[in-house]
Amino acid sequence: MAVSYLGLSEINGPLIALEGVKNAKFDEIVELTVDGINGRERKIGRIIEIYENKAIIQVFEGTENMSLKNTHTKLTGHPLEVTLSEELLGRTFNGIGQPIDNMGPIISEIKRDVNGKPLNPVDREYPRNYIRTGISAIDGLTTLIRGQKLPIFSGNGLPHDKLAAQIVKQASLGDDTEDELVVVFAAMGVKYDVAEFFKKTFEESQVMDHVVMFLNLANDPVVERLITPKVALTVAEYLAFDLGKQVLVILTDMTSFAEAMREVSSSKGEIPSRKGYPGYLYSEFATIYERAGIVTSSNGSVTQIPILSMPNDDVTHPIPDLTGYITEGQIVLDRGLHGQSIYPPINVLPSLSRLMKDGIGEGYTRDDHQAVANQLFSAYAKVGEARALASVIGEDELSDTDKLYLKFGNEFENHFVGQKDYENRDIITTLNLGWKLLHILPKEELDRIDTKILEKYYDITTDIDTNIEGDN
Repeated sequence: MAVSYLGLSEINGPLIALEGVKNAKFDEIVELTVDGINGRERKIGRIIEIYENKAIIQVFEGTENMSLKNTHTKLTGHPLEVTLSEELLGRTFNGIGQPIDNMGPIISEIKRDVNGKPLNPVDREYPRNYIRTGISAIDGLTTLIRGQKLPIFSGNGLPHDKLAAQIVKQASLGDDTEDELVVVFAAMGVKYDVAEFFKKTFEESQVMDHVVMFLNLANDPVVERLITPKVALTVAEYLAFDLGKQVLVILTDMTSFAEAMREVSSSKGEIPSRKGYPGYLYSEFATIYERAGIVTSSNGSVTQIPILSMPNDDVTHPIPDLTGYITEGQIVLDRGLHGQSIYPPINVLPSLSRLMKDGIGEGYTRDDHQAVANQLFSAYAKVGEARALASVIGEDELSDTDKLYLKFGNEFENHFVGQKDYENRDIITTLNLGWKLLHILPKEELDRIDTKILEKYYDITTDIDTNIEGDN
């Protein structure tokens, strides 16, 4: 029998304190009924701390209109759960999993704790197959592997929202499989116009039927942001491990999640750590990121692309710094490239996919993939050296080889990294374009490519039409 309590002992921001509580449990959901002028208002909260007979509760909808006397609190006896069904596909929900698309609730007997269950490391399978995004800078140089967690490091004002929408529209498992890639998209703390941009883009591109959206807007309660990624990942795990689907989870923006955590931590009076964030920021990130992977007991997989905006473009800030420890690489957006109107402005040199080598090559993409990627990285690094030298002595004083590297750098940025936001390149087109760019350099400069690969592809790719818009 559920017990209800009348009145509260304290209200502090999104937190309330309730005394005289018996048999309360950590992470338990409570139902709150507020008696107000406009009738009764219902809210839900989560117990986050227990001191003897005192419980501290986070209120998801905020504590507006609540007072110490007019609130009824009922303990439910279970943590926050989300209803699961294949009918989730094509639907839009708020940050705690409640429908906001006027299509009614999900009817199902299957409910799961949003906190999930730890994956047995022994049951994990090593990620192998790649996911095609249609974006050359990602597919060619920082390949996304099925079951990987590969974050995008961005900055304020950079087009990470546009890039996220393009990935959702174009992501696929490649041309060699009939399996469909399902996308779980979770936005935290986004503005209303950004949320509308995502919804409109997905609907117009006709991909909404295999997308599940969770939207927490900037004017929604801060506490809700702490739950949104967990709800999204619970849905993703069900689609992947119960229904055997290949699932791509996009989480944007993890900086909003971390700032919500800092705000709630401050309300609780906890001792802050770096930049005011709580000391458990790392473990919270790990709890989210480590829910990606492949298990031997299922044909499905969960792949994550968390997006985070670095305050002041500082890669040493706690949010990107801690994320880098947990994830398997990063894709870095560059403000300088964005200033040159290059989209997507991906800086390939600090970008990295640690699992790339295991999901490319013969049998996956093409046997020259790793060699082309290595040579493009090496050549673009030398572009930076040539540009630095040109800034000192002038471009006219450079050697002929250095001048070719400058030309290569401009062509690489404009035609390999840069592409239209509706341009969906397959992996063969990307690799052929890489070869075409390498022909700008003298053949003896291609020292990162094995002789057999060089003999096989160097001449036959000279006349290949890559069908790249804007290609000269």
